[in-house]
Amino acid sequence: MADGKIDHERHRYPYCIVWCPIPCLTWLFPFIGHMGIAMSSGVIRDFAGPYYVSEDNMAFGHPTKYWQLDPSLAVGGAAGWDGAVAEASEIYSHRMHNLCCDNCHSHVARALNIMLYDQSKRWNMVTLCFLMMLKGKYVSWGAMAKTWIPPMMLLGIMITVILCTRFNY
Repeated sequence: MADGKIDHERHRYPYCIVWCPIPCLTWLFPFIGHMGIAMSSGVIRDFAGPYYVSEDNMAFGHPTKYWQLDPSLAVGGAAGWDGAVAEASEIYSHRMHNLCCDNCHSHVARALNIMLYDQSKRWNMVTLCFLMMLKGKYVSWGAMAKTWIPPMMLLGIMITVILCTRFNY
């Protein structure tokens, strides 16, 4: 499936950066989640833990957001895209995972830097976080709910506790 068409039912996102929430962490910080990058076939690769890059099985479930990129902006086009994702995955399969500094976002940034996506070698985890927030699309209304209901419930509980402790009954 190198036609570049997204297939939500089969969870295929060719030339996409994908994102899903991390339970508990995303509830507290809704902009933080797990990220992967898909090959031209739509198969997702993600740095899922120490010395492990998964293929077609994201660490925290199916993507809830995706951002489709243009493979013609990668050096070498579709072949360059796949080669860069494979190379970044090989590099990260020999690295220790670190939640703050060397993580799934770093793996995606490395792939984009290797392919010189949009003629840039300045991709990093912070840039990707913000761009996914701004340019990412939810795969469905259910995916949006999966992302936002837990933090909204937590916020509601916090507001209720604060208001109840402020007013002495």
